[in-house]
Amino acid sequence: MVLKVRKLTPSAALPAYAHPGDAGLDLCAAEACELAPGEYRRVRTGISIELPPGTEGQVRPRSGLALKHGITLLNSPGTIDEGYRGEVGVILINHGRAPFRVEPGMRIAQLVIQPVLRVAVEEVESLSETRRGEGGFGSTGAAGFVGGAGKEA
Repeated sequence: MVLKVRKLTPSAALPAYAHPGDAGLDLCAAEACELAPGEYRRVRTGISIELPPGTEGQVRPRSGLALKHGITLLNSPGTIDEGYRGEVGVILINHGRAPFRVEPGMRIAQLVIQPVLRVAVEEVESLSETRRGEGGFGSTGAAGFVGGAGKEA
């Protein structure tokens, strides 16, 4: 399978796997910027891509940036649809306590290529019954607690 990449700026870095067996390709910044604590912004990568047919690109955070600096993605994972041909942008947010400086060439996110399933949408009057039912948003309780929202686990 081939991921076609177009550099929009000569200094842009091509996505690359850091190690054999890695799931994500590193995405690098194509611009310098600074994120104050609590600030978010789209950071340019300087590339556009052509995904293989039947796939999507998932833009995911880098664990090292999250652990060391509190930097993550505001919309994680971000989805790149197969037909999108614009510049890949990464929406970074600084959850840390200090300003964070992004430099050109810095690895700021990962790109994971995944297959996409297409479904037919059918309107129905009811859905099948399950043990969980409509329980959601913490209905199974916090770690170490049984039940939650008045329901048995």
